[in-house]
Amino acid sequence: MTTVLVANRGEIALRVLRTCRELGLGTVAVYSTADAGSAAVRYADRAVCIGPGPARRSYNHIPSIIEAARMTGADMIHPGYGFLSENPDLAEVCAAEGITFVGPPAAVMERLGDKALARAAMVAAGLPLLPGSTEALDDPGDAAALAEEIGYPVIIKAAAGGGGRGMAVVRDSASFGDTYRRTRAGAKAVFGDSRVYVERYLDSARHVEVQVLCDAHGAGVHLGARDCSVQRRHQKLVEETPAPGLPAATVRAMGEAAVRGVLAAGYVGAGTVEFLVDGQGQFSFMEVNCRLQVEHPVTEMVTGLDLVAEQLRIAAGEPLGYHQDDVRLWGAAVECRINAEDPDRDFAPTPAVVEQFEPPGGPFVRVDTHVASGYRIPPDYDSLLAKVVVWGADREAALRRMDRALSELRITGDRLATTTAFLRSVLAHPEFAAGTHDTALLDRMRVPATERSPA
Repeated sequence: MTTVLVANRGEIALRVLRTCRELGLGTVAVYSTADAGSAAVRYADRAVCIGPGPARRSYNHIPSIIEAARMTGADMIHPGYGFLSENPDLAEVCAAEGITFVGPPAAVMERLGDKALARAAMVAAGLPLLPGSTEALDDPGDAAALAEEIGYPVIIKAAAGGGGRGMAVVRDSASFGDTYRRTRAGAKAVFGDSRVYVERYLDSARHVEVQVLCDAHGAGVHLGARDCSVQRRHQKLVEETPAPGLPAATVRAMGEAAVRGVLAAGYVGAGTVEFLVDGQGQFSFMEVNCRLQVEHPVTEMVTGLDLVAEQLRIAAGEPLGYHQDDVRLWGAAVECRINAEDPDRDFAPTPAVVEQFEPPGGPFVRVDTHVASGYRIPPDYDSLLAKVVVWGADREAALRRMDRALSELRITGDRLATTTAFLRSVLAHPEFAAGTHDTALLDRMRVPATERSPA
């Protein structure tokens, strides 16, 4: 029997473990000392402590992950999202150790994980890009000259960046030099790689992504488009599918371009190709995420596919078993991320003890979470507590159901603030309700008071 080690924590670890159990696979959870009593540790067949709370000494420490696999006989590693999920070194070490890595080959991940190299690869595959560099710009003079050529505003992005980090918008030439130097220094500190590239910045754009699945036999499909435009600091808060207001022909063209691009790069597994869509409906390639996305449940809700199961089958060498014409999407799905953050304080994290946790229920409501009453939110990791996901026959029905679900959700604790009330205000915003919003929506909103337990 294959044994899967889940090299992650929180809700995604528990979510992967559940699919493994359904498939009859053995499971191993790894955990830091901060997560010793976590739901994933209790759920897995076996659990191995891999270090102290800081991620660099536990979840991001490859030798500890590999040693845990050796100790338990795990022959497959699923990295979830975040941490080592897009680290080609882990994939390479797994290959050397005879362990199956659930994700693309190391060389493909390295190429597509480098934002500058990925842009060059997609240009070669015929995907449209915003004006900018197709290679890293190490000289500040060359970078400034390119910014003048393509026109302000521009955005400087770390080639090794991800998760909304390592990027800065520049609106005029006077501030370009200082921002360029700060972004490079920040990229070096966070990612260990100071390389950056420059592209035109769209003040008013939609963030739309395409879910792809590719097997090791050269076949690939896309599973429609997700709109992820509701963001704070380039990090997503609300995701939905289908992307509202996008013509079917545009979605089809984006999907075909996404599959063409990743297959040309030799991609294997589940991945996401991200695009920006301007006010005229023209789309431009942004980046490839070589992993499962946080928002994958909305695609599962409208396709009926278990994307983790698809990942595991592909990693085991199985063909997809279906073609693009076989993919059907039903209805609409929306996901809201419930974070332990205070919108009134610029979404500052609020680690605390969850004194009360009551998830919503009812038809077509899914809650992915690792939280229960009494859970202590550690300060070491991302502040995500739960993902509330709903399905409806159409977008209007899905939004009504989501508002109802959020009204039922109870997460309280001393000094604990969550994004729940803020998300309800987003759903009620006229632009969002009409599906005409873009990535600047939150900048235009007045932040309301958030749910907060009495002190």
